[in-house]
Amino acid sequence: MEDAKHIALRALTGAFIDRDPSVVERYFAPDYIQHNPLIPSGRTAIPGLIAGLSKEFSYEPGMVVAEGNLVMVHGRYVGWGPKPMIAVDIFRVVNGKLVEHWDVMQEEVPASKTASGNPMFSPLRGGT
Repeated sequence: MEDAKHIALRALTGAFIDRDPSVVERYFAPDYIQHNPLIPSGRTAIPGLIAGLSKEFSYEPGMVVAEGNLVMVHGRYVGWGPKPMIAVDIFRVVNGKLVEHWDVMQEEVPASKTASGNPMFSPLRGGT
């Protein structure tokens, strides 16, 4: 059985990069609990969400942190809102399925406009 980290990554990349609605059946529990205020609980809303993504939409996962059955993925969403968004998606995984999701999103600030000069998001380098 895949570990929680790989399940979360496969679900996110399947939904947001490959735009493959079959990831819902494979990786989301039927009683999936959603904490994003714009998306209803249950996995039935996810195929419509995938189908509704614009041509300009893109997703890029960054660092992934897992502890037990919790996984956090730092990612960059372009086309989710009017400006690129940086997010941390948090999943609870049970028996190989995503059973619960939380996220924290904010508009991306270019590195040239940050106090540190560092970007808010860097792609993962060197594996997961």
